[in-house]
Formats: sequence, C-alpha cells, structure tokens
Amino acid sequence: MTETAIYAAGGVVWRIVDEKVLILLIHRTKYRDVTLPKGKVDPGEMLAETAVREIHEETGIRVSLGVTIGVSRYRLPSKRTKIVHYWAAEASEAAIRASAFVPNKEIAALEWVTPKKALKRLSYPVDSEIVENFLRLIDEGVLRTFPIIALRHAKAVAREDWKGKDAARPLSSRGRRQASAIVGPLQAFGVKRIISSPATRCVDTVQPLAAALGREIERTKLISQDAWEEGRSDARRVIGERVRARKAAVLCTHGPVLPDILSELALATGTLRGSYLGSASALETGAFSVAHLSVDNPGSGIVAIETHEPKV
Repeated sequence: MTETAIYAAGGVVWRIVDEKVLILLIHRTKYRDVTLPKGKVDPGEMLAETAVREIHEETGIRVSLGVTIGVSRYRLPSKRTKIVHYWAAEASEAAIRASAFVPNKEIAALEWVTPKKALKRLSYPVDSEIVENFLRLIDEGVLRTFPIIALRHAKAVAREDWKGKDAARPLSSRGRRQASAIVGPLQAFGVKRIISSPATRCVDTVQPLAAALGREIERTKLISQDAWEEGRSDARRVIGERVRARKAAVLCTHGPVLPDILSELALATGTLRGSYLGSASALETGAFSVAHLSVDNPGSGIVAIETHEPKV
C-alpha cells in the first residue's frame, strides 16, 4: 500500500537590479539550509493559490505568478513522496518595500543572488534543477510575461430543470462553490481585467472575483454562446485587444466557445498549433487555462500554458 503524496507549491521570486536578474533564497532556521520559498497545500486550496500564499508567508512579499517552471519530487524521512510545483514570480519594488519580513523561528534570513550563484548556495539538487529551468527563461528572453486566462463558467442549473431563456440559467449550488473557489487562484496570476459573456452563468462565475478585486465585469456578446450558435461571435477581436493591452485578464465563456478562444490566442501570437490547444480548451465547468505571453514580444508565441480545476 502506497502512502499518499504530500503536495506543495512555491516559486522562484525574481527582480532586476542594475540590469541583473536576482532571485530570492531563504535560509531556514530549523533545518539550517538554503532553499526556495514553498509550502504545503492547505485543505481546499489550488496549487497556484498555495504558491502565492507561501511566498508571502515566508518572505513578506506579495507576488503574481508567471510561467510554471517545473515540479520537484523527493522522498521524505517518513517515506512519503513530496511533490512541489514552482512558478516564476516577479517581485515588484513596491512589493519588496511593503514586506514586513523579520527573521523568525522558521526563516532566519532572505538573500538576493544571481541565479548562477544560487546554484552554488542551494542545499538541495531538486532546487537547483528548478533554478536551471528558470535560467532557460532568461536565455530565451521570455522571463517577463502576462497571462490571458480562458475560464469556463461554473456549473449551472441543468437545462431540463430551467424554464427560462438559456442565457438566464443561473449557477447551481456546486457552481456557486466553484465560483468562490477560483477567486484565490485567479488572483494568484494577477488578474486585473474581467471580461465575460453576458450569460447569467458566466457573470455569476466571475462576480466573486470582481468583488474581491473591486473591479467591474466587462460583458461582451462576442464570446457568448448565443452569438457563437448564430455565427456572430468574434473571439478574434476580443483576443486581439487583450494581446495588445499586455495586461493580465480573464475571459469567462462557454464550452463551445473555448476552442475559438485558444485558437485565436495561437494565431495572435504566431504559435504553432498542436494537441495542447485542444487539451487547454476541453475544460470542465469552473476550470481555466492560463496562457502566458511575453510582455516584450507577444508575437513570439505562447510561452507556456497550464490548466487548473477547482476541487469542488
């Protein structure tokens, strides 16, 4: 009988000083080691949410996640396997200044070093492998990214149980739980712009996020299911605006519209098409795919894409 794995998440927190990329290492008090900020998933959390929370708890710095940069696996003394997911995460100067970190019983010190120096300082080979992956982002010139997130609306009341217009179908009780569960993970990617199909089930899905951010929901029929069924949808226009803006945004839409969203993202960024587009658009209700694009050159293609599902 195999023991259940322990899941955790963290990041390579980075900044640029005098045109040099520096990353943040933590010196842990109890273990007397040097490692990357990370921690275990709390009950009900999604991994991206864990990464941002743990980075803040260990360093005092609030970050938004960039590209996923790998997964480390290792055996604990208890014989259980620990699986840690990592993202690149830029630390703005404002976030660094706002940090209230002081040495404590868990973290003795923080240290900013170049990635190459980090490889010599880190206590564990699995951490060094993550930093090697991070170095590849620098080498490829795609370290600074922004996300465009395609979100399928949360679970709605079944059509057979609804007497009104389909566009007015509300969320089910499970759908409302899903809408609440994705607030933290979407915030983890720095979402500031919320764009939605005007259908009730879509607007209600992003309403908790809008409330948490203090932002308005921008409704557009261009990504609605009604428009898609009538041949009047226009994912190309919506995606074009978002790529030109180069800002983190979430687009809440319907299952049939998602393939158009992902296809237009590929076309707008000169990305080679592949089966990954189909996987990224085949979302369950309440799930979302994050496409990371280069801030400096969005036309260089989708840097990475990842999919997340709520645990409710």
